[in-house]
Amino acid sequence: MAMPTTTSSGSSPAVENPEVESDFLRSVHALLRELDGHHPAFQSERGMLRWTLHKKIERNLSNGVLLVKILVKELERAERCGYRQYIIPLLHTLMYTLVQAPGVPDALYERVYDFCKKLLTLPKPYCTIGLHYARQLKLERTVPGILYQRLVSAEQSLKNDSFPYQQKVFMFADPDLLSEAVCRAIATEIKTARTSQGTRSCMIGVIEHTLREGLKEHCDLRTLQKILQAKPLDVIEHCFKQVVAAMEHAGRDMNAEYNQYAEELEKIYSTLLTTENKGVDEAAAEGSSGNPLPNPNISFHLWTDEDQLWKELVLFLRPQSQSCEEDSLSQVLDSFEIQEMGPDYDGCEQARFSVLSTDSGIERDLPMPDDEVPEAERSRLQRKGGIKKRVSTLDCLSLLQTGSNGQGAKPAGKLHRKCGSSVMEPIAQLKRLHTAQVLVLGDDRVLARLVQAYYSLRKRESRRAYLTPRLKVQFYYVPVMEEQPTSCSTEEYALPNQTEPCELAAYLGRVDPWYESNVNTLCHMIPKLATMPSTPSKSSVSELFIIDVIAYYVRLGLQPVYFQVYTAKLFFKNQGLEPAEDIFLIELHVTLEESDPSRDNLLMKKKTTVEVPGADVTLVYKKVLLSNREKEETASLRSTGLVMKAIPSNEIEDLVCLNVNVAEIVKTANLSGRSYSLVTNKIQARNIKMQSTEHRSFTVCLDKDSRRIYKNVIGIEVSPCLEPSYCLQKTRARQTSLPGDEDVGLAKYLPKSLLLPINTFAGIIQ
Repeated sequence: MAMPTTTSSGSSPAVENPEVESDFLRSVHALLRELDGHHPAFQSERGMLRWTLHKKIERNLSNGVLLVKILVKELERAERCGYRQYIIPLLHTLMYTLVQAPGVPDALYERVYDFCKKLLTLPKPYCTIGLHYARQLKLERTVPGILYQRLVSAEQSLKNDSFPYQQKVFMFADPDLLSEAVCRAIATEIKTARTSQGTRSCMIGVIEHTLREGLKEHCDLRTLQKILQAKPLDVIEHCFKQVVAAMEHAGRDMNAEYNQYAEELEKIYSTLLTTENKGVDEAAAEGSSGNPLPNPNISFHLWTDEDQLWKELVLFLRPQSQSCEEDSLSQVLDSFEIQEMGPDYDGCEQARFSVLSTDSGIERDLPMPDDEVPEAERSRLQRKGGIKKRVSTLDCLSLLQTGSNGQGAKPAGKLHRKCGSSVMEPIAQLKRLHTAQVLVLGDDRVLARLVQAYYSLRKRESRRAYLTPRLKVQFYYVPVMEEQPTSCSTEEYALPNQTEPCELAAYLGRVDPWYESNVNTLCHMIPKLATMPSTPSKSSVSELFIIDVIAYYVRLGLQPVYFQVYTAKLFFKNQGLEPAEDIFLIELHVTLEESDPSRDNLLMKKKTTVEVPGADVTLVYKKVLLSNREKEETASLRSTGLVMKAIPSNEIEDLVCLNVNVAEIVKTANLSGRSYSLVTNKIQARNIKMQSTEHRSFTVCLDKDSRRIYKNVIGIEVSPCLEPSYCLQKTRARQTSLPGDEDVGLAKYLPKSLLLPINTFAGIIQ
């Protein structure tokens, strides 16, 4: 595919400034040294280099062309010399500058476009990111300024009919995990960023950037700025809608001539110049070097309600749907009151159907009592039950759009963890106009809360798709750690506690170095900034480090890494209690409870041998092999507990399985008599069952959270969590299929396992 070029002579070249260019070159090389781990800066200050570099550009966007030149040269050198670890960070840095920088020559666009096409020959994630940016570059050269317009319009929810897409960042923090000072500091930054920008200024920014990029040297920017600043809001809104309509019309018709697009902008520009502009402030004639991206629309929430995520997403859709589809959706929205939602979908065996009434409303059609109906008329007038009306095929297929892994019910050929945006394209194209970017703050325990909310949301959607056809949900994670989480194990002979509080973030940092540099650095920096005394500079929008980094993350972090969710079924010592079911994402910790010494002392009163700790347990599990075969094995041993890890400790053994560490007690003989020692056995299993043969109970802790501890447990069953939509379709198909048939009907097209996607900059770099 050829790179489209404009027919105009192009913008004037940027003024060469050797000092600025040398400063940018040093900053870029420092970024590369940081990726290699050779930068002398403190580990806690990683990420400041990228932020400082982009701040230099935002203060004077006319220097963006110099930075783009440097980044293009470094990208070409990295590709030529085989330094693949530099490609994705440099490409993200370049594109973030390219969207904002004005007057980038066509020759530079051509070089970046050619480089992105070369990435198509490389494996994932290089080819995925290269294709994504190649499409963006082609669209930008066809319709100059459209990337800036679409991003700002969507993030700021600027109302217009030509581009109705909107997105919002939902930031969730668990008040039990983060201190009040940290929550207040984040909320203050969000408020400062919100008050420093308004709808009017965002619209003016889009108009200025579009006319500058579209008209090139024919646009007098200083005069345009003076005119727009003097215009009332209604005129600004009308001009904004005209600009967006012209851009989107050209964007839909990729074969349209650039001159037609330029003529539309010229008409808008001429109309602004010919109108009277009384009361123009002459001080505004200084103008600005460009229009930096405003901070996205972020809402901060303290996670106090289990259904809070679902409620916020419904409230986000409500006003948007009423404005865009008021007539068709008003009745639907009224029926989805939050307080009136039914109970959650429980398991595969329960299916919910609506009942279609056959009552005609005519009195004579009502059945008479049996003693009053003649024998000949009884069968004809007998009222039949309601018809079970299933959900339409279109509603079922809509679940494919948000399937956790985009694959059918059959297991994948490879066991390695899945990454990249390869979600199945739906058969019926359903238009989703809104994107919710859900970002959680905290350690691994907040991710456990997120996966519970996600599972609950998927169960609601499996019953009746409301959010799915209208909303795209993306998940982001920023680790924040203030104190070590309390350990779930207190046994002397239990497994050593080497748990990382931010284990999932550490894994993402290993597979994506740019995530490590830009996001993991916030883990200790956010609490540090929250405790710093307030200064006048902190109130400036240009110094909002946390919000700027989060904005960079949600804008460029578009490659998801999928994590398997697991179900734990717990059987209690009290047989009167029903088994409990729960899910976990990161870890399940089992420790044997202390035995009751009253009964044991009577039995061991005359014995001199030392009591062996732990209890006899039986493990039944499906062992995972590299050949993708599953082998069922059984083991009986004496153990004090075990730890099941769902997150791999390193990227080399990145298999989708449970890494189980079992603390086994082994008897040994020495000169002083019989003794015992602790041995750790390692197992990789797809699923596992554990049963205490001595009827000794144990304690189960899920995802390192002391609030999720189960006691008096004598057996557990752990297996991959099934996707609720798959369970529902399989249950419905089971009613009409023959025994033994599996994955029939729509179930074979739906994802079988529930996977939680967390977005990063690159996914998993092989």
